[in-house]
Amino acid sequence: MVNRPLRQRSFQDGGPAGRRSSAGPRRSKAAAEAILEAAEAVLAEAGYAGFTIEQVARRAGAGKPTIYRWWNGKPALLIEIYARQPLDLSGTNTGSLEGDLVAALGRLLAFWRDTPAGEAFTALLVEAQHDPAALEMLRAFVAERSFPLADMFNRAAGRGELAADFALAAGLDLVSGYVWARLLTRRLDDDADSLASAARLIARGCLRR
Repeated sequence: MVNRPLRQRSFQDGGPAGRRSSAGPRRSKAAAEAILEAAEAVLAEAGYAGFTIEQVARRAGAGKPTIYRWWNGKPALLIEIYARQPLDLSGTNTGSLEGDLVAALGRLLAFWRDTPAGEAFTALLVEAQHDPAALEMLRAFVAERSFPLADMFNRAAGRGELAADFALAAGLDLVSGYVWARLLTRRLDDDADSLASAARLIARGCLRR
């Protein structure tokens, strides 16, 4: 039985608007937006190695205490950079698991290539290798964001495509392994043939024989 898709949680905080320099306990919408835009710019220009709270604060014209009050460190800030990017996986219901995978993989790789989400997620993966708190946040975030991919397997199960011993977690790991390898090695421009080949191999491991 395929698990029910996970519900996405919003990482946006709609605190009241205020001055950019606001340092109160409640989040100022204008100040938070300035900090997030600065964080995206620093990440794009300097990459993970140059992404520091100090650089973000300087770019945003904000104080470090304000940033740490609203985000408890780099991982939380990276997650919000990622979460604020729009990922559209609508229209990927093609009628077969293999077809759905081709469509979804192409959209996801383009999303990481064309938005700040790719650099943010790469940085989060690196942080998680040496920071247990970042690893815990990464695991929770991935679980919460996995529901569009879980939907593909739910649909396949409804069509009777999946093997009797299929496990959703294993299927999601197959997809994640492929796309994370592409992200970390900066191979986000896969052509249609490459995507079709990967989708075919992943699907074969999940389908009823």
